[in-house]
Amino acid sequence: MMAQLIKDNTLATDTWQTLEIGPDETPESVALPSGDVIFPAAVWLARKTEIISGNKRIGLLLKGDDRLEDIVGDLDYFIVIAIDFPKFVDGRGYSTASLLRQRYHYAGELRAVGDVLHDQLFFLKRVGFDAYALKGDKNAVQAIAKGFSTFSDAYQTSTDQPQPRFRRRA
Repeated sequence: MMAQLIKDNTLATDTWQTLEIGPDETPESVALPSGDVIFPAAVWLARKTEIISGNKRIGLLLKGDDRLEDIVGDLDYFIVIAIDFPKFVDGRGYSTASLLRQRYHYAGELRAVGDVLHDQLFFLKRVGFDAYALKGDKNAVQAIAKGFSTFSDAYQTSTDQPQPRFRRRA
């Protein structure tokens, strides 16, 4: 089943296609599609000039082992950055999103992709995600209704709340 895109707390139509590198392909040899494409970081790094000349809207896919330092100089090119969660228990994407928003001031769309469940939505939003590709077999309507309100408030600071709770009570 296809993922269901939640954006701005509502179901949205996904106009982006994610480029997949096949088992017999390399970042240098994979065919580059046209349109709104989310390119894996390896393809971006290998063929940046070609991608820039052929695409008006560019997206980037970051996997857990991709080095953020390799692409921070290119952030202005990306309309969307998709961060992969290969397993529910892999939390590297949270750190990547937080760094992109807080340290590198990335203002475009941050999309959580992969093994994304409604249980994660509250926490994903806290670190800066604003779009979520929920697994296709999950109830997106229930996720929107309950996923962002798991807790009524949070004590610590985060991307979505720069003041800790004790400062906000005063």
